[in-house]
Amino acid sequence: MKVKDFNFDLPEELIAQHPLEKRDESRLMVLNKTSKEIEHKQFKNIIEYLNPGDCLVLNDTRVLPARLLGVKEGTGGKMEFLLLKRIDKYHWETLVKPGKKAKIGTRFNFGDGELKAEVTSISEGGSRIVKFEFQGIFEEVLDKLGEMPLPPYITEKLEDKERYQTVFSKEVGSAAAPTAGLHFTEDLLKKIKDKGVQIAFVTLHVGLGTFRPVKAEAVEEHEMHSEYYVLNKETAEVINQAKEKGGRVIAVGTTSNRTLESIADEKGRVYEQTGWTDIFIYPGYKFKIVDGLITNFHLPESTLIMLVSAFAGQDLVMSAYETAVKEKYRFFSFGDAMFLY
Repeated sequence: MKVKDFNFDLPEELIAQHPLEKRDESRLMVLNKTSKEIEHKQFKNIIEYLNPGDCLVLNDTRVLPARLLGVKEGTGGKMEFLLLKRIDKYHWETLVKPGKKAKIGTRFNFGDGELKAEVTSISEGGSRIVKFEFQGIFEEVLDKLGEMPLPPYITEKLEDKERYQTVFSKEVGSAAAPTAGLHFTEDLLKKIKDKGVQIAFVTLHVGLGTFRPVKAEAVEEHEMHSEYYVLNKETAEVINQAKEKGGRVIAVGTTSNRTLESIADEKGRVYEQTGWTDIFIYPGYKFKIVDGLITNFHLPESTLIMLVSAFAGQDLVMSAYETAVKEKYRFFSFGDAMFLY
């Protein structure tokens, strides 16, 4: 299977640079994979397609404001740090730009000196291990000084950091938002609950690898990045009960989908579990538990569009994307949504 088979022409002006004023007023393309019918709605109409007894599974991860802008001690040269992975209380693996100015022993200041850092080692891949110095709680300092690590295709500044968080975000640890969840409001979630739909939460901390391009020519040769997930006992029971009673399990986003498919057994049951997953879902994959998928419109030749194609069929999904371009849907993180069932 060729990666180029998942390519499509996307005009740059369709890449959403900012979120809409109201989360649930984004557009919603509804795609029935059996009838192949396409409908065009607003996201708040999603409730019309959810049935009592269904289970909606959302990812409650919260994005770390992991982009830090600082200066090099001595020279005052501007530097950009991106936090990748916490090693212990003081040490983080980071990406630093420009890297050539971040040699071992080099020190940096952020803000008015509230946060300081020293490069302690350099990994084989070029990332820097940095020791931070701060007073109080690191997360509180980071929340004050850090910026959202927006994807490279978003070039405009985000005025309100909370717009790159879901309204139900709770567990801090992601380098990127689970963007399908950005469309939900607290009011919409309440209406969905009131209709008799179960709502369950999993956690998958999205890594920067989600933006990594597929460089292999053949899909099967691509190596997926690994991400940490949590599914607790209460959530597992809610999902299993819904399935046993004939309800559908609807994943909100590719992250929830990957978590559920990583954990589910061959009978479509899930169990309390934590771990790391590098599951790669592409056409030919047999879904074990997910019956419906809410997702945004993804990059050409990405692992995400491959997952969506695995769920609804490659030809149908690529045709739907052509329709989305023609109908001027907004793409990527701050863009519009699809519901596939």
